[in-house]
Amino acid sequence: MLTLRYHRGTVLSGDVHLPHSVWDRSLGSYKTLGLYYLEALDYLKVSAIQFKDEVMDPPPCTFLRANIIPRGYQIEALDAWEQAGRRGIVVMPTGSGKTHVGMLAIEEVNQPALIVVPTIDLMDQWRRRLASSFSIDVGEYGGGENRIAPLTVATYDSAYLRAEELGNLFPLLIFDEVHHLPSPGYSQIAELFASPHRLGLTATYEREDGLHRELPRLVGGKVYERRVGEMAGDHLAPFSIEKVYVDLTPEEEEEYRRNTSTFREYLARRGITLRSPEDFQRLIMRSGRDPEAREALLARNRAMGIALNSSSKIDALREVVSDTLGERTLIFTQHNQLVYRLSKEFLIPAITHKTPKEERAEILNAFREGRYKVLVTSKVLDEGIDVPDASLGIILSGTGSKREFVQRLGRLLRKVEGKEARLIEIISRSTAETRVSYRRRGAL
Repeated sequence: MLTLRYHRGTVLSGDVHLPHSVWDRSLGSYKTLGLYYLEALDYLKVSAIQFKDEVMDPPPCTFLRANIIPRGYQIEALDAWEQAGRRGIVVMPTGSGKTHVGMLAIEEVNQPALIVVPTIDLMDQWRRRLASSFSIDVGEYGGGENRIAPLTVATYDSAYLRAEELGNLFPLLIFDEVHHLPSPGYSQIAELFASPHRLGLTATYEREDGLHRELPRLVGGKVYERRVGEMAGDHLAPFSIEKVYVDLTPEEEEEYRRNTSTFREYLARRGITLRSPEDFQRLIMRSGRDPEAREALLARNRAMGIALNSSSKIDALREVVSDTLGERTLIFTQHNQLVYRLSKEFLIPAITHKTPKEERAEILNAFREGRYKVLVTSKVLDEGIDVPDASLGIILSGTGSKREFVQRLGRLLRKVEGKEARLIEIISRSTAETRVSYRRRGAL
């Protein structure tokens, strides 16, 4: 009788050639990635081959029941995942309760589960929610902790480094912020784990580099999706988006035009047309061997820096903030340098990736309690941190990323009686930033 075994991220199948398997002379067996474990089981059953399955070795687990009251659309998402064979991705806006969908899946499968998250902060949040909802001790892998329990939370980094060790312990694998998974290295988590049941959660499925095309192979396809617009007013706060245009100063405009011309003239001389992110990536690679290409890219970056950080924006921001005194406000910028400038000039707290964890927690708590009304940040609050409720968001600068835009908007959409959220974009008129704004708003 054939015996299936797990060995360092692979499933061994003796002398039976399973789908996607290769012969390993040193092991004297065919082997296939853990990713294909479920496919291997289906193949053996259909082929009527007698086998003994010793792949999964989960920790002892008691009955798992979540102390939560799900909303109708969360049950719909779970049903869609069930119908897809307990594999697939649920796409829902920030603030709509993706964590609840994950806990419903844990309850439904009722077997040990590993939840993989991008940050230590998010690992702590999941651990607290799971411990509270299931009334059990929850394990951790990340931030110096290495402790396994029937429900365990790990960072992507830790799951990647320990994939061969953890890969056959958890029948259910949940990827929060699953758009991180196709990144180089992280995709090996999905490949080396044998977990037959897989759930991905995200507010933004697509990646700018197109690597989301790998997600159906790694986790399963998109099985359920709800967009911000269709949930606003019912399950999320109603919202509006405004654009405030400002003009560059004469000095800024002259510098902007000069750098833009340098970039465009280079493209024209070389006959280069930029139609896609891939075209731009090729130009970046070219700059490594072509000094003119490097100078052209530096000129482009200088021009964008002028548009994103114009002094006219500071004046417009001052006016918006003075008109909305007392409203809980988040200000988003692209670069840390501007964060610190605004913090000093407006006397408001700032959070960047350099802010110590204890200081960040203190600032967010003061914001939650209303002791701080305005907070300025760069990209660190876009995802992975539980941000207190705010009703006004101001994008002073950002990229054309749809994911970034949806994450920032989502910070405002927590449902509160009588609340209407507003997101204001402050944009430099007649610059490339107008196209950046147009691209990111395509997410809606």
